[in-house]
Formats: sequence, structure tokens, C-alpha cells
Amino acid sequence: MSNILEIKGLHAEVDGTEILKGIDLSIGTGEVHAIMGPNGSGKSTLSYVISGRDGYDITAGSISYQGRDLTELTIEERAAQGIFLGFQYPVELPGVSSTTFLKTAVNAVRRQRGEDELDAVQFMKRLRQHTASLNINDDMLRRGVNVGFSGGEKKRNEILQMALLEPYFAVLDETDSGLDIDALKVVADGVNALRGPTRSMLVITHYQRLLDYIVPDYVHVLAHGRIARSGGKELALELEEKGYGAFVDGAEAA
Repeated sequence: MSNILEIKGLHAEVDGTEILKGIDLSIGTGEVHAIMGPNGSGKSTLSYVISGRDGYDITAGSISYQGRDLTELTIEERAAQGIFLGFQYPVELPGVSSTTFLKTAVNAVRRQRGEDELDAVQFMKRLRQHTASLNINDDMLRRGVNVGFSGGEKKRNEILQMALLEPYFAVLDETDSGLDIDALKVVADGVNALRGPTRSMLVITHYQRLLDYIVPDYVHVLAHGRIARSGGKELALELEEKGYGAFVDGAEAA
């Protein structure tokens, strides 16, 4: 199996402070990897570096995506090439309806890929294929993006974006944050429906409970900007039982 993402010796800093201190990570096509770790370990920084967010500067190492140097691509080009980032705290866009936002985003990606844009009828047909399973009603679609949404509604809206954009590689940054168990199940079901042989995912979380619903192929423990340990899905259960202490201490000493 070929790797869709290959990270080697990655160091990155924010405002002059080094956060990532030598990340090595390979993700194969169709694989789901989970990264777990305590606050401040560098989980969100890694997601922002992959997506190309300003202010997150690579100081050493490399990231290859589909065999190409990812750092050569702008944020827009990364999206067009099939990279999706689900935010821990999705932003609000007052005055822009969810339907308008989604249609604009989908057609922007289709243009970049050399595909025909969807007209209003085609887009709405595709939209309806996903809204029912995610409990997204017409009122949510008419409102400004995420404006007045609950935590669960914001996360379901992001999974809807992911479903419509059909990325090849999705990074979900603490998508379980702020969700009750019912909302978590809906979001997890939406994510699992998008799993497939051509789509890879990196799921970032504090807690093992998300991985009861989105079962990963591999789990990595991030501590002090390094991957302290990697393993199968059973590693998440070990973390739940023992906590992060031993992993954090080992990474700090490295």
C-alpha cells in the first residue's frame, strides 16, 4: 500500500517557540490513524502545519503528500488536492448561509480539479444525500455558517462539509470536543460512512471514547512535540487505563 502522507523529522515553531520536535509519521492510502496526547503536546500544531495555516513555521524536516512536497502548495491548493481540516472550534461566518458556503466551496474545489461546477439542482440533490443522516435540517442550512449552532451542530456541519468535498485526506482535530454521547454517535457515524480505500484520515483526540466509535488502524501518542509510541487500536485502551504520565516523561527525557 502506498503512503498518502509521509512526514520525516518534522520540526515546527509558533511565534519563535518550537512545538514539534521531530515528527516521523507515515499514513497509507485508506488508513485511519489516531493521535492522542495531553494538552500542549503539539496535536493541533501538527494539524495546522499539514493544512498550511499561517504562523505555523516548519524549521526542519519534510511533508510529502501523494508523493509531492506539501510545503509547495498554498492552503487553497491543498484543499483542491483533497486535504480537509475539521477544526476543534469551528468558526462562525455571519451573513453567509450554510447552503451558499457549501455550494461555493464544492464548486471551487471542482474548478481546481478541472471538473464541471454543480448547478443549483445538482448541488441540492447531493446535499440532500447527506443532511438526513447527520440530523441537519433546513433551518440550519439557511442560517449563517455555525451562527448560533450548538457544539454538536457545528461538528455535524463540518462532517457535512467533508462529505460534500470528498477529500482524499482528512484531519479531524478533536472533533469529539464538547459533544454529548448522542452527538458523538451521529458525528462518528458520519465519519465512518466516509471511510474507504481511497480516503485516509488522521483523528486527533484526548480521549479513548471517540475511538470506540471511529476505530483506527493505528494509534500514536504525541508528547512534548514527539511521537512517544505507536501501536494498534489497543494502545488507546492502555492509555485510558494508565494515563499519559509514562509517555510524557519518556518523551521529555528523549
